[in-house]
Amino acid sequence: MSSLKNKYEQYQKEMQQIGDYNHAIALLHWDAEVNAPSKGAQFRTQQITTLSAAAHNLSTSDTLGQILEDLYAVRQQLTAEERRNIELSLEDYRKATKLPTTFVRNFATARAEAYQAWIAGRRANDFQLFAPALAKLIDLQREKTKLIGFSDHPYNALLDEYEQSATVAQLDPLFKQIREELVDFAKELREKGQPTDNAFLSANYPHKAQWDFGVELLKNMGYDFGAGRQDVSEHPFTVTFSPLDVRVTTRISEDNPMSMIGTCIHEGGHALYEQGLPAEQYGLPLGAAVSLGIHESQSRLWENNVGLSRGYWSQHLPAFKAAFPEQVGDRDLDTFYKAINQVAPNFIRVEADELHYHLHVLIRYEIEKGLIEGSIEVADLDKVWNAKYKEFLGVDVPDAARGVLQDVHWCEGLMGYFPTYSLGSFYAAQFYRQACIDIPTLEAEIAAGDSSQLLNWLRQHIHVHGRALSPTELCVKATGEPLNVGYFLDYARKKYRQIYGIS
Repeated sequence: MSSLKNKYEQYQKEMQQIGDYNHAIALLHWDAEVNAPSKGAQFRTQQITTLSAAAHNLSTSDTLGQILEDLYAVRQQLTAEERRNIELSLEDYRKATKLPTTFVRNFATARAEAYQAWIAGRRANDFQLFAPALAKLIDLQREKTKLIGFSDHPYNALLDEYEQSATVAQLDPLFKQIREELVDFAKELREKGQPTDNAFLSANYPHKAQWDFGVELLKNMGYDFGAGRQDVSEHPFTVTFSPLDVRVTTRISEDNPMSMIGTCIHEGGHALYEQGLPAEQYGLPLGAAVSLGIHESQSRLWENNVGLSRGYWSQHLPAFKAAFPEQVGDRDLDTFYKAINQVAPNFIRVEADELHYHLHVLIRYEIEKGLIEGSIEVADLDKVWNAKYKEFLGVDVPDAARGVLQDVHWCEGLMGYFPTYSLGSFYAAQFYRQACIDIPTLEAEIAAGDSSQLLNWLRQHIHVHGRALSPTELCVKATGEPLNVGYFLDYARKKYRQIYGIS
């Protein structure tokens, strides 16, 4: 037994060392997006490449492989948690060994270079400054699908990285249903006319006052600033180095306070998940989030089901009016609630309403499939993007910054990630419904400014499990059934029919 214990401890040491490397890489990426001077980009790219190669070598070493095989052979003698860690680590190891170190080096370099090109392109509002770097990354993504292997469609290889077992065959009909139902419903709402004037939300809201208000919202959610911090970045994100160091960023536009508010709450939801993972499992599968779809469920639940609810603003509107008395004036709760929940097509995904948001995701999903299968080339991407926005949302994209350059994901190498945003919203509606059933006073508590019971429910039903359960198993355990998009559609119809006065 002592030999088995020693072997498992050796496994933990190896895995935590890999985790240390990966979190150091994440720290360099965080610094690049938050603090670093532009002239340091070349050496920062070199440092990221070196560490990425070292982490990959460790995660694919013969030593680790032998430890995993040895422990897997006697897994029935391990505890349930230890056994699950070994099963998942061996699965990860076998996938990782399909990627040679040369590929990992090339990908890390291309990713770091693409980020700098994306920043330059956004600031100049010129897609062509980004296109060559993106084309290089797409070529590497296509190569990656071949190295990993896939069934039916090459995009499946990338989807599986973020949402296990997700496939084009599953997502195509799901997005088809969403498009058909949401387009008609959004049109029905628009034909009713907007329920109130929301022009006051485009007034000038000073940067510092927005920042201070956002920090208070994060504290109210339960975000632990002793185990994190907030900064400003070009594109908001959350990064974790351990459950005791989880950082968020926001973006502040002085003529759009709801962008900052939504961002703070959204990234705060991500961060609460990471801060809620079991610290004793650091570096191991049970100390990591199960999937990006589940991760997005945490951010979208807080951002939409809570942060855009009438009850939430019954508590926070007085503080918002105190911070911005001239801008908000004497508008009452109902007026404000209707103003922040208006349905209208727009250009920017992160600023989209809850209905059109999924059309933004659908566009990216279709483009990513086309890029990977080769039916779309990077040289034509801005034209394809603009055409799809005209087709799906009926808008004419004015420029690259509000079009194809608005998201950071592609330059970060996150291809196959976007579908998880919609999956997250669907999971969120189902989780929130179940939380309200389990805690009958939940919405009253949120309206009173206390969301601690919701956080406790998420900690117990989602966060604590890490990767112990698959996304489907987790959903069944938390709600009694697999993902059911009907809960999201019911939530959306009920909410917006009430706002727009449709019986």
